[in-house]
Amino acid sequence: MRAAVAGRYVSPHEVTAAWSSGSSDRTVRVVVDAMGGDNAPDEVVKGALQAAGERVRVVLVGDEARVGRLLPPDARHVELVHAPDVITFHDEPVAAARRKTASSLVMGMKLVHEGQADAFVSAGNTGAVVAASLLYVHRIHGVHRPAICSIMPAAPTPLAMLDIGANAECRPEHLRQFAVMGQAFAREVMGIAEPEVGLLSIGEEETKGTGAVIEAHKLMAGDPRVRFRGNVEGRDIMDRAVDVVVTDGFTGNVALKTIEGTAKAVMKAVRQAIDANLSTKLGGALLRAELYRVRDALDPEEYGGAFLVGMKAPVIIAHGSSRARGIANAVRQAARGVVSDLLPSIARELGAGSPEGGDTAS
Repeated sequence: MRAAVAGRYVSPHEVTAAWSSGSSDRTVRVVVDAMGGDNAPDEVVKGALQAAGERVRVVLVGDEARVGRLLPPDARHVELVHAPDVITFHDEPVAAARRKTASSLVMGMKLVHEGQADAFVSAGNTGAVVAASLLYVHRIHGVHRPAICSIMPAAPTPLAMLDIGANAECRPEHLRQFAVMGQAFAREVMGIAEPEVGLLSIGEEETKGTGAVIEAHKLMAGDPRVRFRGNVEGRDIMDRAVDVVVTDGFTGNVALKTIEGTAKAVMKAVRQAIDANLSTKLGGALLRAELYRVRDALDPEEYGGAFLVGMKAPVIIAHGSSRARGIANAVRQAARGVVSDLLPSIARELGAGSPEGGDTAS
């Protein structure tokens, strides 16, 4: 395994600059679930307005009365589709995706399914987003299970980690597919030319871990499509030992939230230390620019959301507490997923040809 990369935290803007670049002439239509999230619809609408432009048209789906009053009279590149119902965080995901067909989440997915939009963004119920994606957007042929792929902070640049919540239990073959899809995501969305993959375990030795992890290690090591660098441990994630970390959704979700919580606690402790006395305040002033850089790198809103890889269209799951900046970046990531080679790349590498071809896999 290569040594961890040393260096400063890179500003997320340096990583995500391509998401807003004019590298494609295609106009993308991104559906945004205006009613999804703790701060919906106000912050969702603000974020949509920030991201909308000549090449990114936003379709807001939600309650016409509540959302409409938030749109300025001269709003450009934004349209509103009325949806009278909402899927809440308390709803059972699969049942809600099947039965609440007039909800903003399901109606938005249907727009993608019908070809009226290219991608979907929601800060709502994660389980319902995954379930509705499977019902209406469908998997790329050859993909056994989609995975939620998150951009994780690390020094000097972020890495990709999947799965972080779509599949609590995974078979070895699922983990191997996650490696292929994670590589494609790191290359096409994050701009990492030759991403290297690590399998999250409790030790670097190939005999460490659960039965599924040990078997997945063998599959990845023998797969020429995967630039596999072996097992990585939890402490290796933020040290940037690899470009892509593969794990099951249960472990990945615990790791993600542990890292987010630790980052908040550390930044709080740093602020308290700086405010301790006049000398520390002066020292903090000298470090202000670099501390802001670290803060931004650790802020999940800077990357917008997590990408549900393996679907026939980009689906972005934003943090439930997302504010306008997070929603705007989620829309930009969705647009990047449309114009990049991500979906065709996954289809090719899994031997399925076009992402639209074939059935929805078993």
